[in-house]
Amino acid sequence: MSGIITVIHIIVCFILIIAVLLQSGKAADLAGAFGGGGSQTVFGPRGAATILSRATTISAILFMITSLGLWMLSVKGVTSAVKGEGAPTEEAAAVTETKKETEEKKPPTTEEKEQKNTETEKRK
Repeated sequence: MSGIITVIHIIVCFILIIAVLLQSGKAADLAGAFGGGGSQTVFGPRGAATILSRATTISAILFMITSLGLWMLSVKGVTSAVKGEGAPTEEAAAVTETKKETEEKKPPTTEEKEQKNTETEKRK
C-alpha cells in the first residue's frame, strides 16, 4: 500500500513542480521587473483560472493528501515508549562507563582535599 502511495506522491511532485515553473508571475512585464505594478491592484488582477493554475491547485491538494497518507502509514504499529506500551523500533547503543572513568568523575573526599592542600603548601 505504501509503495503505491509513494509512486503517486512522486508523480504528483513532478506535476506540481512543472505546473509551478510553467506559470508566469503576476507582474511578468517589464514594469514588474522594476517594481512597478502599473494599473494592477495590490494582489494583481484576478481573472479566470487557467489550466495551469487548476493543475497547481489539484496537485497541491494531492501532494498534501499523499504526504499525510505516507505519514500515517509510517507510524502505524509504533506505540509510545513514554507510556510504557512498547519499545522503540531502533535500539539505541548502550552507553557504558569504565570503572576508571567513574572514579575520575567522583568528587574528591575530604582526605584527598587535605592531602592536596598539604602538597601545595609544601611546594611554597
